[in-house]
Amino acid sequence: MKRIRGISRPPLFTHLVNAMLAQTILPFKLAATDESLTAHAGLALFGEYYAAMGIDHLVNHELPKPGSAAGYDPSAFVAPVILTLHGGGRTLEDVRALRNDAGLLTVLRMGEMPSSDATGDWLRRVGDRGLDGLRRVNRAVARRLIRHEERAEYTLDIDATQIVAEKREAQWTYKGERGYMPMVGHLAENGLVIGHEFREGNAAPASRNLEFLQSCAANMPQGKRIAAVRADSAAYQASIFNWCEETGTFFAIGADQDAAVKAAIRAIPERAWTPHQDGHVAETVHTMNATHTAFRLIVIRRPQQEDLFAETQGGWRYHAIASNRPDETAAKTLHWYSRRGDASENRIKDLKIGFGMEYMPCGGFAANAAFFALGVLAHNLFIGFRRVVSGNDGASQQVQTVRWRLYQTTGKVVRHSRQLFLKVSCAVLDLFTTIRERCAELRQKGGYAYETS
Repeated sequence: MKRIRGISRPPLFTHLVNAMLAQTILPFKLAATDESLTAHAGLALFGEYYAAMGIDHLVNHELPKPGSAAGYDPSAFVAPVILTLHGGGRTLEDVRALRNDAGLLTVLRMGEMPSSDATGDWLRRVGDRGLDGLRRVNRAVARRLIRHEERAEYTLDIDATQIVAEKREAQWTYKGERGYMPMVGHLAENGLVIGHEFREGNAAPASRNLEFLQSCAANMPQGKRIAAVRADSAAYQASIFNWCEETGTFFAIGADQDAAVKAAIRAIPERAWTPHQDGHVAETVHTMNATHTAFRLIVIRRPQQEDLFAETQGGWRYHAIASNRPDETAAKTLHWYSRRGDASENRIKDLKIGFGMEYMPCGGFAANAAFFALGVLAHNLFIGFRRVVSGNDGASQQVQTVRWRLYQTTGKVVRHSRQLFLKVSCAVLDLFTTIRERCAELRQKGGYAYETS
C-alpha cells in the first residue's frame, strides 16, 4: 500500500486516479516537420498591400542611402519594422520572430533581413540625418489615402500624449515621469494621422501649437483642407484663434480659466443658465487682448465635488469652451466638441497600444523620434489596408481584431510545378482571394503615384 503525505491509499484507488488524469490530458504528441509553415499567413496580405502602395520605392527615394555598396537600402529596415508592428510586435527584438518565420518571408520575397541590433543602429543614424525624410514619407502616404475620398473638408483634432520611458536622456514630464510628449494630429473623419511631432518630455503641451496646426494644414493634399479644429486648453491661444479666423477655420477649444474667463463666467446672469445633462449650460461673448475678433464662450457647470484642484465658484464646478462656430446652440457645440474624445484621445491610444508606441526602444531622442514616425506610418497604412479588407463595413475594426481574425491565420507554403502556393483553410480562402484582387486593382490605379512636394 502506498502512502501519500501520510494517507494510505490502496493500489486500485491510485490506478483509477491515474487513469482519470490520463483522460484529462489532450491526446496529441509533438513532432517536428520540415514543411514550410507560417502562423501569420494573413500578414502576407498586408505585405501585398504594402507592395501595391509602393512603400519601398517611396522610402528609398526619401531616406538617406546606405553608406556603402554592401549596405542595406532604407526599405530593408522599414518593411520588417512595419510588418512587426502590424503583427503585434512591441520592441525591436520582436523583429527576430519575423526573421524566423521562413514561410512568411518566402511568400513576401524578403531575403536576408537586418538584425534587431542593426535596425537599432539604423534608427540612430536616420534619426540624426533622415527624420525629415520619414516625415515626407508619412505625408505622402496620408495624401495618397485622402486624395480619392469624396469629402473635401476635414476636422483636425490635436493633442499631446505622454510616453513613459526610463531612459537616461529622457526628460521629466509635467506628470512627474521621465519620457516624451509627442503631439499628434488626427483627422476625425477617417482616423489618419496627418501630422505628428516627437517632443521631449519637458516640452510644454502649449508650445508651438500654432506651428503644428499650420504644418498639419500644409500636409493636406491639393483640393482638401482643414475646415475645423478641436483641442484642449493647451491651444487656448490668441494666435491660434486669429489664424482660424484668417483661414476660415471653425474651432472649439477648451478655455484656460484665467482671471478674465472667471470674470466672464461670474457675469453670466442666473436666468441665462439652462439645464444640460447633469448640470447647466450658458453662453457669453469673450475676447482676449491679442485676438482680432470676439468669440463664443460656452460654459457648463456642475455641482461642486470634493476636489481641491477643481475650478469652482459659488458651489459649482465650471468647464468652458471657446468657439467661433455660428448659428447653433451651446449644447450642440458642446456635443461636437465632446466627440474629440473618440476622434483624438482614443485614437492616440490605438496608436500607442495597438502599434507599440507606448514603449520607445532606443536611448537617444532622435532614434526614438524615428521609431515613432514608423509607428505613425504603420498606423496610417493599417487604415488604408482596413479599407481594402472590409470596405466601409470594416471602418471601425481595430488592429487587434484584424490580427486575431486575419493576420494570425495559419498557412503552409508549398512549391509545385515551379509555382509558389500559400495554402490556407477553406474558411478564409475566399477572403484571401478578394483581398489579393483588391491589392492588384490598387497597384494598377497607381500605387507609386505620390504627391510629395
